[in-house]
Order: sequence, then C-alpha cells, then structure tokens
Amino acid sequence: MTGTGIVALAGIVVNNNIVLIDTYNFLRGHRPELSRRDAAHLSAVLRLRPVLLTTVTTIVGLLPLANGVSIDFVQRNIEVGGMVASWWAAMSSAIVHGLTLATLLTLVVTPAMLLLPEIVAGFIRLKFGGREPVAGSS
Repeated sequence: MTGTGIVALAGIVVNNNIVLIDTYNFLRGHRPELSRRDAAHLSAVLRLRPVLLTTVTTIVGLLPLANGVSIDFVQRNIEVGGMVASWWAAMSSAIVHGLTLATLLTLVVTPAMLLLPEIVAGFIRLKFGGREPVAGSS
C-alpha cells in the first residue's frame, strides 16, 4: 500500500506544480513588463493559498489513518489499531509525510527552477563576457 500512496502523492504534487507553472506562464504572457524573477515570485504568492489548502485538507483527512485510528461514521464507532486502519496506514503515512516535504519543495524549488534559464544565461554572459563560447574550450 505504500506504493499506492507514493503514486497518489505524485499525482497531488504534480497537480500543485502544474498550477504554479501555469500561473507563471499566464503572468509572463499577460504581463510582459514583469521580469522572470517577479513573475516567479508573484506566481508563488498567488498560488500559496490553493497549494496550502490542498495540502492541509489532505493531511488532516489522512492523519487519523496514518496514526492507526479508524472512524466509522455509519456505526458511529472509533477504533484504534483495527483491521481497516492497519490496512491503510502505510498508504496514508506515505501521503502525509511525503506531502509535507513536497509542498515545501513545490513552493521553493519550482520557482527557483523557473528562474534557472535566466541564471544560467547570466552566468554564461559573465564568464564569456558577451562572446559566444567556443566548442571544446573551457
């Protein structure tokens, strides 16, 4: 079940990143006066609430199962360490812990990766002084 949790986690994380990158592309297309850095920063700020709401609701919803607590709303029964909780605990634990880390990475690393082409171009300009690099030279 941990593998199923990792696949579900990947889907949630990819969705969060798609929302962030789509906002970045929208800002770059509709507000050309923004620099890449400003667009990356603004897209992270604009998408902070939706990403955090998705993350928090998923974590809070799965936390009882990750801790081995099963809640049966039909029978109005709370069971600790029962069959249902033990079956789903590995999956929910993988999602809860993975989503905690992945959300931080989504909000920090994705905007940084959006700026990577600009950073590399600036480094090349600095290193080669505006000249084109010659193939095979260092």
